[in-house]
Amino acid sequence: MPKKKLLIFPFNGNGLEALDCIDSEKYEFLGFIDDDVEKTSDKYQLFSRTILEKHQECFVLAVPGSPASFTKRATIIDSMYVDPARFVSVIHPGAHVGRNVLLGYNCLIMAGVVITSNARIGNHVCVLPNSVIHHDVVVDDYTLIGSNVVIAGGTLVGKNCYLGSGSNVINGIEIGAFSLIGLGSNLVKSVSNHDIVIGNPAKSLNTIKTVS
Repeated sequence: MPKKKLLIFPFNGNGLEALDCIDSEKYEFLGFIDDDVEKTSDKYQLFSRTILEKHQECFVLAVPGSPASFTKRATIIDSMYVDPARFVSVIHPGAHVGRNVLLGYNCLIMAGVVITSNARIGNHVCVLPNSVIHHDVVVDDYTLIGSNVVIAGGTLVGKNCYLGSGSNVINGIEIGAFSLIGLGSNLVKSVSNHDIVIGNPAKSLNTIKTVS
């Protein structure tokens, strides 16, 4: 069977780390797509978005986003106008995906990640190394999960969230859409939409600003 030709968007940290997750027997990596014409690389080919139209046979892994820009992930990815059938999900061989896990399209699951039984991972989700997503967790579309994050069972993580590296989430709570969980936070209660929480136990910066 011929290899699938693969493009990664954009040329960023997540994209570079994604290279370590790709099965070279399955994919032929062609290069990165990036909107910044100033970017250069002496190792990889960089393309504009026009390559998506010129080469309809190419598959895509889109992994934009950072703590500063995560709220725009849906807008950025959707603006590529890529048929969902062209997106791929990539799982590092050193990750473990358990029984009855549902994984959407355009997901990146990096090394050491563990996703246990009955978890549901939406589309356009990125999980960085060594994070653990326990049973019956639901992670909605466009969410980014940092490294060494632990999400206990039965938790609902809303759309377009960012969970900072080293954070821990107690079981059975809900994290509202477009929320940011700060680095190393211990989250022990639910979070509303568009909230920013940080600390041990995690507290809402929005609430702190209101009180002050």
